[in-house]
Amino acid sequence: MSNLKDTFREIDQAIVADPSRAKGLEAVYQFNLNGDESGTYQIVFNGDQCHALEGEQNDPDCTLNMQTEDFLQMVKGELNGTKAFMSGRLKIKGNMGLALKLQDILSTYNKAAK
Repeated sequence: MSNLKDTFREIDQAIVADPSRAKGLEAVYQFNLNGDESGTYQIVFNGDQCHALEGEQNDPDCTLNMQTEDFLQMVKGELNGTKAFMSGRLKIKGNMGLALKLQDILSTYNKAAK
């Protein structure tokens, strides 16, 4: 299993290389992750200026709180975000509509990587 920093580095590379998959989305997602590896990360979608970063550098529009292991499974497509939310494994603060869009966006990057 890849570690958390590597996963966010891969996400950053994917969205910088092809920001068109999130076309029209302007939002800051913050991930507060807990577990063996923990940390705060953000994914920023802002036109062609999309990137992922460590820490809390921007005001988030949508904050997701979850265990690191669950996040890694969700990014790989092994854990459905809606099911994680309904079961209490994922807690969302802020714009719920943005949270729903995130799963679709991450899945398009996953499919492109395969």
